[in-house]
Amino acid sequence: MIGQPIYPDLDGASVFITGGGSGIGAALTEGFLQQGAKVAFVQRSDASAFVEEMGDSYQTPPLFLPCDLTHTEALKGAVASATEANGPVTVLVNNAANDKRHATLETDEAFWDWSQAINLKAYFFAAQAVIPGMQQAGGGAIVNFSSISYMMGNAGYPAYATANAGITGMTRALAREFGPDRIRVNALMPGWVMTAKQKELWVTPEALAGQLARQCLKEELLPQDIVGGTLFLASQASRMMTGQALVIDGGVVVTG
Repeated sequence: MIGQPIYPDLDGASVFITGGGSGIGAALTEGFLQQGAKVAFVQRSDASAFVEEMGDSYQTPPLFLPCDLTHTEALKGAVASATEANGPVTVLVNNAANDKRHATLETDEAFWDWSQAINLKAYFFAAQAVIPGMQQAGGGAIVNFSSISYMMGNAGYPAYATANAGITGMTRALAREFGPDRIRVNALMPGWVMTAKQKELWVTPEALAGQLARQCLKEELLPQDIVGGTLFLASQASRMMTGQALVIDGGVVVTG
């Protein structure tokens, strides 16, 4: 884990992360544990080994709540369980996503609905579930993971790219609606992060070389590289920042 600045306001904070037991999510969970936060996370696959590993390294291990994010009531139940264990969630990180490759002319309605359910709908209802607790706590921070995929106009996953564009719009709408409650909502847009899943399924020497050619910084983007920006958006260091999109991609796309 790359060393990160310490944000004192995250010490003891109740943090809820979707997909927090593998890939980028696992790096995020550990990053918040390093801050002294109380972390609960959900994902469908078993994360018991990861929880045990974190328990060996940190005083308080994360709370793993098995959950299929496409089932809204199960997601709401997981938020309720996290609240009961750690207090009202004041930091939500909507990280879980699935970028399964697909072609437009071969995509049926069932796949489209599944893709939107995990990549967009779950974000909305996770936010809906935590916002009342944030209102009662006097504020909070929501970090919605999007992607640079739609900014680049990438082919190969149109439903996923559509959902990511929707995440940016939803982020801005929620930031406007709940700003009076001191709830900040921002998007974080990674580039191509070299997780174990990406390496297993889609990373080839040619594809990686092409990606590095597009980046200003000629190094592979790792899960740990995404943690610092997330902690910043979750902490009071960014207290007057909301409705924004923070890009961490090694310098592929430009904003502003």
